[in-house]
Amino acid sequence: MLTVHNLKLSFGNHAVLKGIDLDVNKGDVVTFIGPSGTGKTSLLRCINYLEKPEDGEISIGDIKLDYKSVHKKDILQLRRKSAMVFQQFHLFKHKTVVENVMDAQIAVQKKKKKEAYDKSIEELEKVGLLDKKDVYPSQLSGGQQQRVSIARALALEPEVILFDEPTSALDPELVGEVLKVIETVAKTGVTILLVTHEMSFAQKISTKVVFMDKGNIVEEGPPSQIFEHSEHQRTREFLRSIYRDEEQTTETESGQ
Repeated sequence: MLTVHNLKLSFGNHAVLKGIDLDVNKGDVVTFIGPSGTGKTSLLRCINYLEKPEDGEISIGDIKLDYKSVHKKDILQLRRKSAMVFQQFHLFKHKTVVENVMDAQIAVQKKKKKEAYDKSIEELEKVGLLDKKDVYPSQLSGGQQQRVSIARALALEPEVILFDEPTSALDPELVGEVLKVIETVAKTGVTILLVTHEMSFAQKISTKVVFMDKGNIVEEGPPSQIFEHSEHQRTREFLRSIYRDEEQTTETESGQ
């Protein structure tokens, strides 16, 4: 359903992605984990062509692109197949919640306003924000703003939704509401690619987990393999450091 082959990206002399190969089946929830700065976000941005790789190929459904020779119409076709939810919410401050959800439908999909409005209402109801449709982003919590971003992505009816650390900019008490919405989205059968540091959530929601380090895919497999029976020392080291940090945080909080 989604295939990436030999994807390479560099910033100057720094190789960010070193020839990534990835296969994703329809309806998969693929979670990317690994140290910060290892290329996870860059991979998602390349898939949505927000970064331009110097080499590689990608196909989503019946659309196939060679990154060495991409035309504007190719990028538009690719983005009609995918939608991205960012760390920051990227909402228009001067537009209401429903107008924010309508915007890409009108600009990218060329829908008429009535059709875009009706679809936006439907998706806002799914994320529990129908009662906020006429307010502005500044009147919402961070969690609510991210839920608007998710509704905006869903309204495009993409084949793939790319979530780039969707809870990293939130206060800890708001993380749960966003994760709950993502879990609900996953149950609809849409294909999801998710970058996250929420290990428990990744273990719960994923059909496949991909561990990346230094611009490479080190290991991939079902959650039970990656989290419980990892085949690679580097994966085990990373998970041990994550769990150790979580334990220390818990001990600190309980001692306060």
